[in-house]
Amino acid sequence: MRALSCLLAASLLACGSSEPVAVSPTPAPAPVASSAAPAPIVAGAAPVSPGPAMDRLAADTPKTTVAGNTFVAPAGWGITVRGPATILDPPESDSHIALVDVQASDADAAVAAAWKAYRPDASWPLKVAGDLPDKDGWSKRRKYTYQTSPNERRDVFASTMLAGGTWTVVIYDMSQPVGEKRAGQVRAILDRLLPKGRERESFAGKVASKLDKERIAALGAFVETAQKRLGVPGASLGLIQDGKVVFAGGFGVRELGKKAPVDADTRYIVASNTKALTTLMLAKLVDEKKLTWETTATSLLPSFKLGDADTTSRVLVKHLICACTGMPRQDLEGLLQFKGVKPEGAMAVLGTMQPTSRFGELFQYSNSLAAAAGFIGGHVAFPKLDLGAAYDRAMQVLVLDPLGMKATTFDFARAQQGNYAVAHAPDVDGKPALAVNAANYLVIPVRPAGGAWSTVNDMLKYVMMELAEGKLPSGAQYISKDALLARRAPQIALGNDATYGMGLIVDRTYGVTVVHHGGDLIGHHSDMLWLPEHGVGAVILTNGDPGGLIRTEFRRKLLEVLFDGQPEADARIAADGKTFFDELAAERKLLTVPADPAQAGKLAPRYANPSLGEVVVTQAGGATVFDFGEWKSEVGSRKNPDGSISFLTIAPGVLGLEFVVGAGPKRTLVLRDAQHEYVFEER
Repeated sequence: MRALSCLLAASLLACGSSEPVAVSPTPAPAPVASSAAPAPIVAGAAPVSPGPAMDRLAADTPKTTVAGNTFVAPAGWGITVRGPATILDPPESDSHIALVDVQASDADAAVAAAWKAYRPDASWPLKVAGDLPDKDGWSKRRKYTYQTSPNERRDVFASTMLAGGTWTVVIYDMSQPVGEKRAGQVRAILDRLLPKGRERESFAGKVASKLDKERIAALGAFVETAQKRLGVPGASLGLIQDGKVVFAGGFGVRELGKKAPVDADTRYIVASNTKALTTLMLAKLVDEKKLTWETTATSLLPSFKLGDADTTSRVLVKHLICACTGMPRQDLEGLLQFKGVKPEGAMAVLGTMQPTSRFGELFQYSNSLAAAAGFIGGHVAFPKLDLGAAYDRAMQVLVLDPLGMKATTFDFARAQQGNYAVAHAPDVDGKPALAVNAANYLVIPVRPAGGAWSTVNDMLKYVMMELAEGKLPSGAQYISKDALLARRAPQIALGNDATYGMGLIVDRTYGVTVVHHGGDLIGHHSDMLWLPEHGVGAVILTNGDPGGLIRTEFRRKLLEVLFDGQPEADARIAADGKTFFDELAAERKLLTVPADPAQAGKLAPRYANPSLGEVVVTQAGGATVFDFGEWKSEVGSRKNPDGSISFLTIAPGVLGLEFVVGAGPKRTLVLRDAQHEYVFEER
């Protein structure tokens, strides 16, 4: 149940359609109405190679489809043209992206023709389909998601779009390990896929409009409408222009069923926005000449160790938080084994992690390495303290106090007093509910990667300093311009138009520079962004899934308001929300809740895995519950197309953690993320 699993993955420190973790063949999913669905396609046991061995591209290369539509083919990939299909293959032989140009009467006929041209033998059942808003000269856009079995470890999507009387169909047929580690390259293919002769809208050379009452109202209305439509209880927003806060306020409530409103002083978990604060602390240490960006990590903390000795030796300070070392996401250890774990323990887990791509080759987001960056910086600043205390002290002294961020804290107990936002998420039936907040405590042992609680007013102080290139409102130079801006320097590409630096993304998709980062934990989704060339900044914080959709599309809305751009954001967020809940409903239809008693009765009472700990299975009142120690959830069951049985967590916020019943004489459960597999054996 990949879509439900992605809901959970989206809550682990970072996500969003322009964030590193997105793995989708369409930039912004969304349905409206549909003609009759095409017949399900069929699949062989394994994907077939589209042709003989091919030459690999030495560099990212502009290409065209058969109909002349433009795109960029990534370095290391091969291209085969077979009839109307342009098939792109990464170095791994089990994954493909096909761009197929066809003549058809409608989108459903187009996708059927595309599959016939690409893989006529395919047979995955269609799970859900829906319309997408027009974009970049494409119309009649539509997305199709197919049901795969978890043991396939595969995602299959298609999307259709029309231009100049010809349909172009994108088919994404990739293994999950390849799809995750090559997400940046997939984005490179799709973010410049434009109709023949078409250029994307650009705001280059334009002057940002003044955020007057009407424009501020438009931004506020966008957030409030989206917040209500998506069932997110509260959202707080702040806007800066030309060194002044022009708006700071909130929409909605701190907790469902209660009247207390959110405002600019409401605390939320800002999750991965913490990373930029952490690298700011490191930049202060650079200014103090206690380290440089080129200093090796091991020279600062000799115990620093990755599972690969060569990678360990090559990691410099700047690499700890650049997402460029080849180390993959490995968050399940944190989700299921955080109780009693200290930063030293979290750092020790790094020694078990192996790279899955070459150093500097691909964007791969690692929360564990980002945490190491903060703990190493804290150790340099306060070597006599343990790693957690040293980090907390360094952040307080070097970042929070100088910037006047008095409400910001890493102390969960302090944060959850008074004016704070409670985490919410949809339940398995799509209704807003209180989320499993206990699972958010997973971030404490790795807090430099995402553990800060903050407010709009505090985060605006940070953004104000970034826009002022290191100066405080008093005019004093808080940090040198060179040290500050080094964090924005590109370390690895995110598609064609964005790069990842050190805890910051620089995006030039629409011809203007936008520096930003997002943050996602269970029931908390946020974004901070600024346009350094235009003196504009914003912060948006939300307290419910799917708040990540709001903060993602808000970036586009802000550009539209500033530069009188084509109105796309409102249609996008409406479509995004419909897709989110349509896909949730489609997944729900496949689930049996409570879990099938016949299948649940075959479970062992207790399972264990060396890395992830124990799962205790209990059954009462017809419900089957998996208890992980740190938190627990009722599970539903599902029979997969290949006949395997899965049990999935259904508690709000942790929806979709999937345990597949293993084959063989021993009772086992198999849990996977995109690039790792964990086998729980009967205890």
